[in-house]
Amino acid sequence: MPTDRSLRFFDDQFRQQVQAQDFALNPFEQTALPHLRGHVLDYGCGLGNLALAAARAGCTVVALDASETAIEHIGRVAASEVLPVAAEVADLRSYPLAGEFDAVVSIGLLMFFDCATAWKQFDALLASVRPGGIIAINVLIDGTTFMDMFASEGHCLFRRDDLLARLEAWEVLEDLTQRFDAPGGSQKVFSTLVARRPG
Repeated sequence: MPTDRSLRFFDDQFRQQVQAQDFALNPFEQTALPHLRGHVLDYGCGLGNLALAAARAGCTVVALDASETAIEHIGRVAASEVLPVAAEVADLRSYPLAGEFDAVVSIGLLMFFDCATAWKQFDALLASVRPGGIIAINVLIDGTTFMDMFASEGHCLFRRDDLLARLEAWEVLEDLTQRFDAPGGSQKVFSTLVARRPG
């Protein structure tokens, strides 16, 4: 779970998106979606736009997030459309991952943990991918200067090469670095990686 400050930031954002009916996939979700098959874990699912899109495409999805606003929204949509999505509020800093998945997704989450926790959960996510399965990871990296959503004691800007090093034995399918302008002349710099575990 992100720090309280981060959670409030995203709860407010999610409420605004629900009110505005703004459910478009972001660029990172658009990159991940074509790679998702079978049993999917969406770890830090936010409003569930990707989880719901994957379920509509035939996946069964476990969707986890710290935001009650987000999980309630996903539950309503999944029930109304009869989609195979199990959504749960969870503290993802310490959530005990169980079982294996054909695809594991974590978009825009791990940087909200301290670095030791972020790496521990990253390794747990990798271990949850079945042989031949997919991991899709998106994080903010060094070069990011927009810090408004972070609590000073609870974040981790990754070094891009460190993520690639953890995936050295995997087949890298997508490797993107994207920069986005942010308020006050600042920037967000994202790394998005999609890789297949050796079968």
